[in-house]
Amino acid sequence: MNIKIKTSVEQDYLSVKEGFQATLFKKLSPPFPPVKLIRFDGSEKGDIVSLELNFMFFKQKWVSKITDDQTTEEEFYFIDEGIELPFFLKSWKHKHRIIQSGEGSIIQDEISYQAPFQLLTWLLYPAMILQFAYRIPIYRKVFKKED
Repeated sequence: MNIKIKTSVEQDYLSVKEGFQATLFKKLSPPFPPVKLIRFDGSEKGDIVSLELNFMFFKQKWVSKITDDQTTEEEFYFIDEGIELPFFLKSWKHKHRIIQSGEGSIIQDEISYQAPFQLLTWLLYPAMILQFAYRIPIYRKVFKKED
C-alpha cells in the first residue's frame, strides 16, 4: 500500500533539513500509541531509529535503518526502512522529501507498507493516513518563517 502526503511550510528546504532532529521526531508522534524514542542517530545513510510503541497491555519495538539520503540544489530526502517491525507490519519504507518551493518548501511523506496479510494492509490504511495527517499542523508550526 502506498501513501503520499504533502505539507507546505514557510522555511526553505535546507532550514527544514536542519530541523529533522530527535526533538521534531518526538513532536510528530501521535498521542496513541504513545511512542518512546529509544535511539535516534539522525537521517543519514546507515543511521538507526528505534522506538517502543505502548499499546497499554503490550509493547512493540520498531527499528528502522536509513538506507539512503541525498541533498541536491532543490531537494533533500532520506529513506527509512523497517528492519524490526511491530507484529502488524511485514514491510515498511518511508521516503521523507523536503522540496524547495518558492521561498518555502514542501515536506512530502511517501510511505509504502505491507501487513502480514492483504486484508490487514487495507484495514491499516485509515490509521496510517491519520498518523501522517497528524503531522501537517506540527510541520507548519515548527517550520513557520521567523520574522
